Amino acid sequence: MSLIRLQTYLAHAGVASRRAAEKLITDGRVSVNGTIVSVLGTKVEAGDTVRLDGVPVAIQTGFLYLLLNKPPEYICSSSDPQGRRLAKDLLPARIEARLYNVGRLDYRSSGLIIFTNDGDFAAKISHPSSNIEKEYLVQASGHIPDTVISDFLRGVVIEDVSYQAKKITRINGKAIRIVLIEGKNREIRRVLSYFHLHPVVLRRIRIGNISLGDLMEGASRPLSPEEIESLKRQRTD
Repeated sequence: MSLIRLQTYLAHAGVASRRAAEKLITDGRVSVNGTIVSVLGTKVEAGDTVRLDGVPVAIQTGFLYLLLNKPPEYICSSSDPQGRRLAKDLLPARIEARLYNVGRLDYRSSGLIIFTNDGDFAAKISHPSSNIEKEYLVQASGHIPDTVISDFLRGVVIEDVSYQAKKITRINGKAIRIVLIEGKNREIRRVLSYFHLHPVVLRRIRIGNISLGDLMEGASRPLSPEEIESLKRQRTD
């Protein structure tokens, strides 16, 4: 890689647009080789270590892995005959590779979803045998009885399909955190509906060791090499 401007490097790394990258730099959030850089026009080259808020970023070559905070009312699909907005269209437009989502979030749900062009990675992470936890924040329209929680933990059969949560933590009367392993299609909505409850918020906040953090709705970021390796290790645990 020849010398390129730091904001160009950040853009190619999928961090932000060049204009947004310029603000990241002037805000003092970017370092090169351990030194904060706040002057536009700084150039970097191969071998330099670039970090945003202390997290390493690098220009992606070959396979890409992006984390998106999907807002509600976006669909996880390559197209939609109903004309609904597509989650993939929220990814940086400059990425030319064809990326696809790992697993799904339904139209009304929000939160963490991974996009990649690594088919092997996607298939193995999505498969139930990976035993990778998915954690969701759920807020219902009414009080969630303790019996609903205990039944979901024991397992609920609905129309000959078995649904079972690995862990449920109560936040308050109407809100809980649910940890799933397999995550069948619309599992949480189906179980809550079975008990005559309606989730007004259903947000995935974690996959394995990868957390949504404070990433804004509609924003995306590349997974770090450490995060990618973490998921790869977890699938064989």
